[in-house]
Amino acid sequence: MIFHVLTIFPDFFRAAFEQGVVGKARTAGLLEIRVHDLRDWTRDQHRTVDDRPFGGGEGMLLKAGPIFEAVESIWPVRSARQKVVLLSAQGAKFDQARAREFSKLDELLLICGRYEGVDERVAQHLADAELSIGDFVLSGGELPAAVVIDATARLLLGVLGNENSAVAESFGEEGLLDCPQYTRPAEFRGWSVPDVLVGGNHEEIRKWRQRAAAEKTARARPDLLRSVGDYENAKRSDDEDPEQE
Repeated sequence: MIFHVLTIFPDFFRAAFEQGVVGKARTAGLLEIRVHDLRDWTRDQHRTVDDRPFGGGEGMLLKAGPIFEAVESIWPVRSARQKVVLLSAQGAKFDQARAREFSKLDELLLICGRYEGVDERVAQHLADAELSIGDFVLSGGELPAAVVIDATARLLLGVLGNENSAVAESFGEEGLLDCPQYTRPAEFRGWSVPDVLVGGNHEEIRKWRQRAAAEKTARARPDLLRSVGDYENAKRSDDEDPEQE
């Protein structure tokens, strides 16, 4: 898969994708990240990419012209497996479901907003989606672009050492958070690992993890629960196995 990033700060990404899982995937040729300087598509001496908004107001906006020309130069013809995303505080919330959707594409082009925003015609007539990584305002779309790439890249085939890692984790198919995890030592400062995890009974561990994931979701992110029924079912005691009734 190829990721494109359109930005006025290309140096921001110089080291961002050289580390960790994404860096290893790039080295292995499993994905490619191409960073494009928006100023390369300007026509004036000062390489101007912004201007004042019509109607007045504070700040400056990124102009539509350089952005349209950049995208149309990168992709003279766009296929259904090539998507353009504008990153801005006004966009819909980026989530794991969207990352899975993007992971099925051939190429993804991310436009990094800046200043007070971007000419609305970019969102209306060029981008396939306008996305935000949260209900807060950042200085630009560079950090969100890095987040989107990381979240999407780790879902690509071969990127993670264990493919099940992308399935049995938070925001998976069931929409819950991952269950609590523990490692050695079994007792630390008086706090012990749940007995079931050191007992060796894999079926009991599986049921505990399912129930613990629902309980943690209810505590930390109740908005993720699909229904009260889902939570109540996950809270059943270990001996309430329907197959034994």
